[in-house]
Amino acid sequence: MTIPYVIQKGDTYLRICLRYGVHLQSILQANPHIRPDDYAMPGHLIHIPQRPPNIYVVQQQDTFYEIASRFRVPAQWLANANPTVNPRQLTPGQSLVIPYWTDECDVRREAEYGPVQLMNDINGLTERYPFLRQEQIGTSVLGKPIMAIGIGNGPFRVHANGAVHANEWITSALLMDFLEEYASHYESCRSWRGWDTHAAYERSTLWLVPMVNPDGVELAQEGIQDKGPYSQQLSSWNWYGTDFRLWKANIRGVDLNDQFPAHWEEERDRRAISQPAPMNYGGEAALTEPEAVALYDFVDRAPYFDLALSFHSQGQEIYWNYRDYEPVESLDWAQRLERASGYRAVKLSGSDAGFKDWFIQAYRRPGFTVEVGYGVNPLPLNQFERIKVEVSAILKEALLGAR
Repeated sequence: MTIPYVIQKGDTYLRICLRYGVHLQSILQANPHIRPDDYAMPGHLIHIPQRPPNIYVVQQQDTFYEIASRFRVPAQWLANANPTVNPRQLTPGQSLVIPYWTDECDVRREAEYGPVQLMNDINGLTERYPFLRQEQIGTSVLGKPIMAIGIGNGPFRVHANGAVHANEWITSALLMDFLEEYASHYESCRSWRGWDTHAAYERSTLWLVPMVNPDGVELAQEGIQDKGPYSQQLSSWNWYGTDFRLWKANIRGVDLNDQFPAHWEEERDRRAISQPAPMNYGGEAALTEPEAVALYDFVDRAPYFDLALSFHSQGQEIYWNYRDYEPVESLDWAQRLERASGYRAVKLSGSDAGFKDWFIQAYRRPGFTVEVGYGVNPLPLNQFERIKVEVSAILKEALLGAR
């Protein structure tokens, strides 16, 4: 049996799969007109295979709340799915329907993580962990909030950002996954695989900007649905026709990692791209784009950050220098991050105008571009579990502070 469903704005096939607890292959089989690389377009009617009910038979010593915990569903959802069951009077042999439930972790690991998912995640985490701080640092071209979220109370200040490039949105999910793990272990006074979260909290302060480029991320994930005044232009700017999965720029076709005032003119001349494009066009000047300005202004205020990390994908490399502006300790830091993650520390040349370049030049402090994972962007989500270990190792090492 299938359920008819009209695709809504913001849907992707993976998000629909996650919501209904089915596999993508099942949806493709039920809808032979859909190709695996199609975007989910609002208004289209599809058929979703009906998920068979998950039935649990109550055992001796079971309690209602233990069953809810075991299946990772809220107790209220379990109660709603079993309206005739008294939670305080379970009987061995009694059958319970276990409802399908997704949490933030599932959203990050099993479907495209976009601006809506990020805002839900930030609001949920700050409500659950009151010691987290959130701040809107700017807005995108299309008016989406650009958010920062902080944890820690120590003097050593670390900044990390993600999704500067649109199709590298996995970095946003990875940063938020780290934040939740850190907050959870800190709240429950637990070490995290040997990492002392309370010591880190008192030693360091971490501020994340998980998604610098929300408009671009949405475009890469959903294609052109309704992108306002740029709908017509985007098709002409895109080198790949109607497929925006390789798009890195913001919604105006400006590469945000070519927007910073660090030998911007030289990077413009090297790129030799004079109009909006999916990547590598640095705009008419440095800092013309609101997303770049928001990140610049956030970092360029006292107290300044002692170390900055910009997460990109892919390559499993760490770029740590810039035109000899980097301080002497940058190489030691690069080697520490290399040992922690297994990534290769690379001394880079012939690249300017990136966030890392500007940070090093402006503050003479350690700054890094971290290229996570390996493959073709957007990286497949089956890499998430492995990459999150590597990203966590890098952030944990950074929060240990100077030695």
